[in-house]
Amino acid sequence: MATRFFWAIVGGFLLGVATRSFLPVGHAFIYLLLFLATVSVFLFSVGRLKIGTLIIPVALVACALGIVRMDIATLSGDPLLTERLDTSVTIEGVVSTEPDVRDNSVRVKIATTKIISPVREPVQVGILAILPAHADIAYGDQVRAWGTLRAPETFDTGVGRQFAYPQYLAAQGITYQLSLAQAEKLRGAPWSGNNLQAAAIWVKQTLLRGMRNALPEPEAGLAGGITVGDKRSIGTELSNVFQDVGIVHMVVLSGYNITVVLNAVVWIFSHMPRLFQYGISGSIITLFILMAGGAASAVRAGLMAIVAVLARATGRMFLAARALALVAVLIVAWDPFELAFDPSFQLSALATLGLIVFTPLFERRLQWIPKRFALREIASSTLGTQITVLPLLLYQNGNLAIYSLPANLLALIAVPPTMFFALVASIGGLFLGPLSVVIAFPAYLLLAYIVGVANFFASLPFAAVSVGAFSVWWMIVAYAVIFSGAWCLHCTTQANGPCRGRCVDRREREGP
Repeated sequence: MATRFFWAIVGGFLLGVATRSFLPVGHAFIYLLLFLATVSVFLFSVGRLKIGTLIIPVALVACALGIVRMDIATLSGDPLLTERLDTSVTIEGVVSTEPDVRDNSVRVKIATTKIISPVREPVQVGILAILPAHADIAYGDQVRAWGTLRAPETFDTGVGRQFAYPQYLAAQGITYQLSLAQAEKLRGAPWSGNNLQAAAIWVKQTLLRGMRNALPEPEAGLAGGITVGDKRSIGTELSNVFQDVGIVHMVVLSGYNITVVLNAVVWIFSHMPRLFQYGISGSIITLFILMAGGAASAVRAGLMAIVAVLARATGRMFLAARALALVAVLIVAWDPFELAFDPSFQLSALATLGLIVFTPLFERRLQWIPKRFALREIASSTLGTQITVLPLLLYQNGNLAIYSLPANLLALIAVPPTMFFALVASIGGLFLGPLSVVIAFPAYLLLAYIVGVANFFASLPFAAVSVGAFSVWWMIVAYAVIFSGAWCLHCTTQANGPCRGRCVDRREREGP
């Protein structure tokens, strides 16, 4: 019964957030939900309903709370700035995250404290300033920026698909953009960042500098992507190649990268007390999160990695599924925009769910693949995650990576040793000067191998097939079919599965 109440709370809250994300429901709808919940409780109290039906009012109240949470989070903008859209303004504020350095620009999130031109007034709003390439701005700097103030707009991603860019930025606390902007540090202004986060960013940049000293491109950029999730470092061309063959998840700060590190920690410190292992693992996850600037994607990756490790360590699918549900609710409760408007959150949650639900099923059916070098585990995990993210990927961008499975099998096998040797190469690049190329040679071979795998599959015919836009209802139907099939397979193969042996017992009673 407690499990049913748990899922009623999770499902109701997420449904409420999703409903308010797309529909302008008002207070009247919330009152209706609460009224129906009250009626349900009353009918139960007078004996008209069974105790199991109490999940209905629980779900209704949770749904109402989800609507309220999304309603509170909705950003309305600042009237003073809204009046000056499409005009030139000058603002002052603090760089609140690590700058996003791209090929032709630097994108900086500024926690704005005041507008100083054309009027001088205090404001409290997040603005994304798009600066020229190589702008000398860092996390924690107090800056003055000027440019054309604009409201983010939804744009077409191709093949008839629209990307809700305003809501995506809202998930990061950003309401406006400053286009064609320039910025300068305020002289004499105190540094305003978090010391712990600044230290983690410094560690990240130091490691990247060591890799660039010891390795050529694109291997140095790939090393940065695999180890610390610096996706931009591999460049647009190689990033597109990785996306075409379905292995771009390797070069973002994902739960997989952190899981590799956590598994290594568990293996290295296996003789130590569990409490010590948990402490080291928690410290590593915190470091990864801070190196990414404390972004929601980094927090999510760390939490998803914990869920993945829990699933493998316990072998209990339903315990891990509840842990994933709890993590998802906590993330959405903190930032409701994540649920409907952050593709990375959606893909990360679905990939972790696929790892939990489908990996055990595939492992039992892939006995012909050897366990050596974790080949069976990689194949099972890849199939599980690919199945669960495929409908969403096709809905979002229409890119169908035909050779995703073999590309992942061949590339992922090299990731754990690559992360280790890339770290060795970085340390060599920092301290050994010209000799670092010798120390970095194993990392270079592994990185060149991964690049070679990506280029090989990208060169094959029909490597990436474009699928036309389709309704969200087709995606919902696809997921209903996928998870219904998974449910039936678990019912028929495990006596302790979701049916708790009822399917197996029935088959034994009725015969074949």
